[in-house]
Amino acid sequence: MAESLIDIKRRISSTKSTQQITKAMQMVSASKLSQVTQRAKNYQVYTQKVRDIVVHLAASQVLNGVSISNDDGSSNLRHISTSSLLIQRPIKKTAYLVITSDRGLVGSYNSTILKNIMSIISKKDPSEYSLIAIGGMGADFFKARNLNVSYEYRGVSDIPTFDEVREIVTTVVSMYDASVFDELFVCYNHFVNSLSSAFRVEKMLPIVDLDTSEVNEKIDYISDSTPEEALDVILPQYAESLIYGAIIDAKTAEHASSTTAMSSASDNADDLISKLSIRYNRARQAKITTEITEIVGGAAALE
Repeated sequence: MAESLIDIKRRISSTKSTQQITKAMQMVSASKLSQVTQRAKNYQVYTQKVRDIVVHLAASQVLNGVSISNDDGSSNLRHISTSSLLIQRPIKKTAYLVITSDRGLVGSYNSTILKNIMSIISKKDPSEYSLIAIGGMGADFFKARNLNVSYEYRGVSDIPTFDEVREIVTTVVSMYDASVFDELFVCYNHFVNSLSSAFRVEKMLPIVDLDTSEVNEKIDYISDSTPEEALDVILPQYAESLIYGAIIDAKTAEHASSTTAMSSASDNADDLISKLSIRYNRARQAKITTEITEIVGGAAALE
């Protein structure tokens, strides 16, 4: 007999114990997914409101200053040159803020992000980019390959709070002010549904995607503050909303991937237990048949 009954029984017991763990992790991930999905939906309202305010301010010509060009070279929006979030300068170095998880057991979530970001930076000279790693998996991956990680942040909670993002935003904007990089892209997995996600790269700094054509009606603002003071309050909130929105979207995709991975692991455990049970029953039947044959043969020999 290639494998003893004790060995098969031990494997069945071990697989059942593992299955209990994966089912528990699946339930936990599903609960977190439900919570973070609801928070993401609620936060979208806030993000849209902040964007509407900034765009309305631009349409109402409250923001007066140095014009900034759009991607097509046109200039339809005037900005305050003193705001670091709006300053455009020659691109000498690009930063990629890469959002990954702090742990494994999330299926292909991390590998998809890291594979895509490596494809992007492989076309660049090391002096042309820097990496900002949000999540331990990404940070460890980049460090193991001696890539330029200018900042890392670990321990983002499973249900991220707005206060957590402020530290990240403050650090990133300070680095932008200090010309550590000249533009910032956020790279993460966008949540599509509970079964799939899509890699996404979004430009966050400088803020150049504001289009006054989005405004259907003109709103007149009366403000005691100067345009510079208005920008100092509103634009950081807008930047925070963009980065926090990306992080909470990434966390939603992470929990969805974890739920799917643990569900697949539980199903695979079921299949393995079923196969091992069949092998156990066949081995047990063969052993019983052998014992009966030996008994019958022994009895015949005594006659």
